[in-house]
Amino acid sequence: MKIALVTGGGTGIGRAAAIELNKIDFEVYVIGRREKELKETSSLKTNKNFDIVPITVDITKSEEVKSLFEKIKERNGRIDLLFNNAGMGAPRVPIEELSENDWRKTVDVNLTGSFLCAQQAIKLMKTQKPQGGRIINNGSVSAHSPRPDTIAYTATKHAINGLTKSIALDGRNFNISCSQLDIGNADTAIGSRFKTGVPQANGQNMIEPVFEAEDCGKAIAYIASLPLGTNILNMTIMATNMPFVGRG
Repeated sequence: MKIALVTGGGTGIGRAAAIELNKIDFEVYVIGRREKELKETSSLKTNKNFDIVPITVDITKSEEVKSLFEKIKERNGRIDLLFNNAGMGAPRVPIEELSENDWRKTVDVNLTGSFLCAQQAIKLMKTQKPQGGRIINNGSVSAHSPRPDTIAYTATKHAINGLTKSIALDGRNFNISCSQLDIGNADTAIGSRFKTGVPQANGQNMIEPVFEAEDCGKAIAYIASLPLGTNILNMTIMATNMPFVGRG
């Protein structure tokens, strides 16, 4: 049995990834802070042989993350895939107006939470038999190019680049691979603002095209289907006509 863990699995991209991984015969643990949404994800499974298991966890709390992985080890003895998907943004305000609390909350979820989950996954992947596994980090296109007034989100997503590369390097000798999926304008509850207009670098507000979150799930499932000897270090999936490449 292949075991996957998806953070932020209650809605959007996390939900899509859990469903698509389950379709290719993964037993999937979905975690987050909202029990109702996690249970809704679980109810959408189509694979009769493998479950989507909802567990309420706050990934910013190290003891909760450790307890989660102990539970996975006890139940299954291993983990084959971690998708670090959970993330949040801070209020869109000029840098001098961003509160320290909003900065720290964004760093805690987007960066520290990903680190804590990766740390525990690697610990188990190194000792399980057969050894190894795969980690996929949700980087966002903001890992490469910022939007106006998004310093907290942008800084954490740039940091995910470093997290991905370090895990990919340090995991080599243990059959652990690490990928980064950079997503641009998925049509989720958080991404709905693209359809009403978002600030551009030139000061204008512009409606931007979106694409289905389901396609993000399919991209995760594709990476997960590769043998551990093959890795996609970076993949960008985006709405074809979004203003990302070039000057908009």
